[in-house]
Amino acid sequence: MDVIVVGGGIVGTSAAFHLARKGVSTALVDTAHLGQATAAGLGVIHPWPFPWDSGPVWDFKARAAEHYPELMAELARDGQATGYEVVGGMSVDLEGDDAGFDLIRTLSERPEFTTMGRVERLAPGEPRERFPLVPASYGGVFVPGMARLNAPAARAALFNAAEERGLRYFKGEARLSWNGHRVTGVRMGTEDLEAPTVVVAAGAWSAGLLAAAGVELPVRPVRGQVAHFALPGRDTRAWPVVRFGERGYYACAFGPDRVATSGTLEPEAGFDRRVTAASLLHNLSTALEVLPGLDEATVVETRVGFRPGTHDGRQLLGPVERLPGVVVATGLGGEGLTFGPFQGLVAARLAMGEDPGLDLAPFRPDRPAAPSFEEAHRTGQGPAGGEARRWESAPGRGE
Repeated sequence: MDVIVVGGGIVGTSAAFHLARKGVSTALVDTAHLGQATAAGLGVIHPWPFPWDSGPVWDFKARAAEHYPELMAELARDGQATGYEVVGGMSVDLEGDDAGFDLIRTLSERPEFTTMGRVERLAPGEPRERFPLVPASYGGVFVPGMARLNAPAARAALFNAAEERGLRYFKGEARLSWNGHRVTGVRMGTEDLEAPTVVVAAGAWSAGLLAAAGVELPVRPVRGQVAHFALPGRDTRAWPVVRFGERGYYACAFGPDRVATSGTLEPEAGFDRRVTAASLLHNLSTALEVLPGLDEATVVETRVGFRPGTHDGRQLLGPVERLPGVVVATGLGGEGLTFGPFQGLVAARLAMGEDPGLDLAPFRPDRPAAPSFEEAHRTGQGPAGGEARRWESAPGRGE
């Protein structure tokens, strides 16, 4: 084999697909951990930069926004059910300021935002016409290019398309193999799988893989609990995704009658996969406060996932100097479903020795780990604070 990909979430399956479609002999090793972030993601897809993003981050997101619909269209032509639907999205608010019409319209006129479409201002009451649970007093802005993603379906589409192109699949716990000079593949139990390059895309579990090789990877599990509701007798398939601007809260509808809402952000929970009483109460009470029309909905399930959070809020993408032969691709936090497919493509390019076409210096997996993960969350410098909090509302944007 030429490349082994460790991790079967949205990033790992994307990397495997892009490698296999280039004819690269590829194996995917997946432990299939319960709590994989891909399976628990909310499903809001908003793949465009924000004005405050640095140059490299802006470039990465702009490329991702262009890549997303192209990838999904390719998978659909391949006969795969992608779970990707461009239904549009609304940013709504009570006062008219937080919806961000002027900002979004200005951005949409830039060349890198063409997939956003022509944005439209919505008068009070109009958002309710498109998403009937939104209170009638809300106005806002409509972005035609926003989408929703059934993440398990998208993951399956990438995996199936890669398998059709020769991908080999192994289920089990992997450990990096090391010959004293470079990584030579992975070991699963007593079996050795050899390859000159290993892509580590195991999400929040990636740190454990590198720790066994003596490298500390600054990624930690950030638990999220997301509530799903059913509305018997209501057809939700045409409803757009919604962001409530004054509180950064999201709702995402799926057919035939389901609505999922923003959940929790719990950086201190470790890999504890329980549905906790406090988080369940928070999710239900907040959902009913924002969307009173859910009062008669059926609570279908709470999905629990572990987002791969980093010490400074930026993803981890690139080689590791102390581990030649390894490419790391993780750390997208709550934006995994939005930027994971493109991160997988970039990881595949690196694994093939190609120019990634991007400045990856800010995403170096072995960059200085300061402040600490806990300090970043406490002071607002990490993914739970600062400007990220204004838009992401913990799990909201893009996961």
